Amino acid sequence: MSEFVTLEEIQTTAVRIAGVAVRTPLVRVNTGRLAAAIGFEPPFELFIKDESAQPIGSFKLRGAFNMVSQLAPAQLKRGVITYSSGNHAQGVAYAARALGSKAVIVMPDNAPAIKQAATAALGAEIVLVGTASSARKLKAEELAAEHGYTIIPPYDHPHIIAGQATCGLEILEQCPEVDLVLSPVSGGGLLSGTATAVKQAKPGVQVWGCEPELAADAKESFDTKTLVEWPAAMTTRTIGDGLRTQSLGQLNFEHILKYVDGIVTVSEDEIFRAMRAILAATNLIPEPSGAVTLAAALFHAHELPPATKVAVILSGGNVEPALLERLEAELAATGV
Repeated sequence: MSEFVTLEEIQTTAVRIAGVAVRTPLVRVNTGRLAAAIGFEPPFELFIKDESAQPIGSFKLRGAFNMVSQLAPAQLKRGVITYSSGNHAQGVAYAARALGSKAVIVMPDNAPAIKQAATAALGAEIVLVGTASSARKLKAEELAAEHGYTIIPPYDHPHIIAGQATCGLEILEQCPEVDLVLSPVSGGGLLSGTATAVKQAKPGVQVWGCEPELAADAKESFDTKTLVEWPAAMTTRTIGDGLRTQSLGQLNFEHILKYVDGIVTVSEDEIFRAMRAILAATNLIPEPSGAVTLAAALFHAHELPPATKVAVILSGGNVEPALLERLEAELAATGV
């Protein structure tokens, strides 16, 4: 059993990344506007933790900067490498640029163009491979061995977990009365970190993970207490491009089993409905991966514990322009 990240480590991390990663807002949702969009009013106060407010548009900067900033000067000089479908790629690229290091990013060739462009704009070198998350990990390891780069894993590392955990600390500080926190889950960095922070600081708060039905390896792993892997042909079916990882990280899985209360899955239609609801009820821009938490809160409340104040993490806002235009057109057509 690996050692678990401590609350003290998370608090130290919050100080380390301050000034680079943003303390993002916790937005209280107008339930009237939400009800107009979805046809009913939820029986709880709803808050959205807006990680799209980060400089790279997602929470991934927290963990990436926490790890890159702790590298030795010699490691920074040689450069860093990671494997990511987009948001962690931007986090590593941003952190490397801030610290004067070269960044190489291995991305799947089906990564959204907006995320590829944003990563390149941060000065990173992009290497494209196939759609399997295992393929990009192997390529990153190959290049690291060849060039001496330091690998910055997207989720399976204590520094990454501690960085993402700062999101959970902020939620407790911004809404001390919260009794349910919902986090997206893919490789498990955000969910394991958020749950670790919340449960150590305030054990009575429930923390649940949310993922697409079409990429539900985390739920299967949690329910069976055995780490499973789904083939890329299955996980790539979901619109949630940031949630297509084939398996939880080992260290993330251990933290999730210790601190997470449950995992719920949502349909593709529910993800779209949640995205439209966010656009209609707030000024926030959600990417599909970030909308799974609201989808769970609104359409799967019967599977979740009763709560009066619910915080859902909007993990990012890097949505493809064409998809955003489509959703906005649908809202305009309904008159919401």
